[in-house]
Order: sequence, then structure tokens, then C-alpha cells
Amino acid sequence: MQQRRVGRTGLTVSSVGLGTMTWGRDTDEHEAAEQLEVFLDAGGTLVDTAATYGDGDAERLIGSLLAGSVDREDLVLVSKAGVRNRRTVDGASVVDASRGSLLDTLDASLARLGTDHLDLWLVQSPDPGTPLQETLGALEHAVGTGRTRYVGLSNYPAWTTAQAATLLAPAGPLGPGAPGLAAVEVEYSLLQRGVERELVPAARALGAGVLAWSPLGRGVLTGKYRHAVPASSRAASPHLRGFVEPYLTERAHGVVEAVTTAAAGLGRSALEVALAWVRDAPGVCSAVVGARTAGQLRGVLAADDLELPAPIRAVLDEVTNPGIGYPERF
Repeated sequence: MQQRRVGRTGLTVSSVGLGTMTWGRDTDEHEAAEQLEVFLDAGGTLVDTAATYGDGDAERLIGSLLAGSVDREDLVLVSKAGVRNRRTVDGASVVDASRGSLLDTLDASLARLGTDHLDLWLVQSPDPGTPLQETLGALEHAVGTGRTRYVGLSNYPAWTTAQAATLLAPAGPLGPGAPGLAAVEVEYSLLQRGVERELVPAARALGAGVLAWSPLGRGVLTGKYRHAVPASSRAASPHLRGFVEPYLTERAHGVVEAVTTAAAGLGRSALEVALAWVRDAPGVCSAVVGARTAGQLRGVLAADDLELPAPIRAVLDEVTNPGIGYPERF
């Protein structure tokens, strides 16, 4: 598997990352261990998790694997904070990117993972109730104390990302010890190309690498939902149904048919075509994919040798055009 630099940093990650959103809940320790073995054997290094995944169980599971036969040095560990595990009355997660919350969450993540540092630590979601400088001060402190090597943002808009990159730059107000903005993690697929309007160009200009989560359109681009909702799928799961349903639309169906047609012409699967499109998009250093089983993961990793022909990429670009115009292009 190709190894890529994260933006203009010295951090290197695999072009496909292993997501762990379902670990500890839908994916048990045996299945997770098999997935990680398959991933590492294929040359993968980036393992993406978050404090909120399974209320911390995903990190605990990774930690148990690291305590066993998996060498910490073989992994590039990415975790996220800024969303609290407690919930409001209506069931929504609590966004909290305050200094205390972030650093407490980081310490808890490290304890669950059984390691003294992360390779990349991300703020998971914008917090309008906390000044950005306070959030970034926590990131600077985490790097300064050795709890993480690099820092970044997840799901932030371009203007905030640019502001954060300016504040985190060594020449910025935090001073020469500021760690810089290494990466942004955003949803990016043939069904979600909104980040191309401003976020991806901003990240590239600022020297931040792009980690693309859900590059398979929350599983819809695999084609599994073309005719029905499989009983074993995420869309049939009570706690994941709402995650998939936004892409079970007529527009999405048209995109899936285009991907399926392209795949048939190439003698590949729709999954491989959709993944290759994101993986090799400008600015992307890693496409983070979650799998239900090791068998599914092997299917994902089969796309490693696929390079989309320019005419195929051009057609898919046209079919899924996000409509970039004024003022992004004048």
C-alpha cells in the first residue's frame, strides 16, 4: 500500500486508513483482531478512532490488541475529542471543545489505548460556545507535553480551518512553539463533494493533509442498497440507520448506477471504483474505511492497484459535480 505524507509534515500514513467507529459495539475483539491483521499485512498503518466510538469501547479494544501481539510502532494512531459521551435530553451528543474537556478526554483516550501518545489528535467538531484560541491552546499543550505528535481538525468549515492554521503557525500569536495544523478529517465521497468548494483548496494551500472519512458514501456506493436494504447492513441497524438514510435518495441512486457502470467496464467492483476516486483525489493523504468483517476489508484493500483511467474519472466528476461557482471560481 502506498505511504503518503500528511500535508507538509513529516508524518507518513497509508493511503487507506482503518476506521473503528463500530468497534466494541458491532465489531467484537475477535473480528477486530482479524481486521487489523489483514490491514497490517496489506501495508496499512493509519488506524482512526475517537473517544466517542462505542462510548470509549473502540479505544479499549485497540488498547487490548496493542497489549497483545500488535506492535504500537506499526500503527499511526489517530483519535478525536471534543464531543462528550454524555447526552442531552433529546439524545444529541454534547459538543465541548473547551480546554478542560479536550485534555481530560485525551488523557482518558491514552489510558484506554494503553499508550503514552497519539500520532495525530483531532478536534472532532466545531464548538461555537468555546473561543477558537482556547481550543487551539489545548492542542498546543498536548503537543508540548508529548501526548500527541501532530494535531488537526475534523468537520470544520474552511474559514475556521484557515483561522486555526494561522493561529497554530509558528509565526502566529501562540509563538514559535506552536505545532502547526497537520491535517483535517472530513467526509468526502462521490456522494459528498461539498468539501471541494473551499475546504480542500484551503487545506492544500495551508499545507494540511486531508483524511477522507466515509469514502464509500456510508456504504451506499458499494451498491448493496441498489434494490433493497440487506438485513445485515448498517441501514438495517437501529443505531446506524440514521447514518445511512440521507444517502438512500434518487440522486444517490443515479450516482451508484454510474459507479456500477464504470466498475463493470473496468472489470472491478463498485466499491473499488468509489474508493479509488477518493483515495487519489487531489489533497487526500488517506481514505478512512470501516468494514463490518475481515472479508469486507479484504474487498476494500483489493482496490489498492486500481488507478482510474482519466476518462472514467472525468465522467464520474461530471455526474457528481458539486456545482462550484461564484465566489469560489470567478
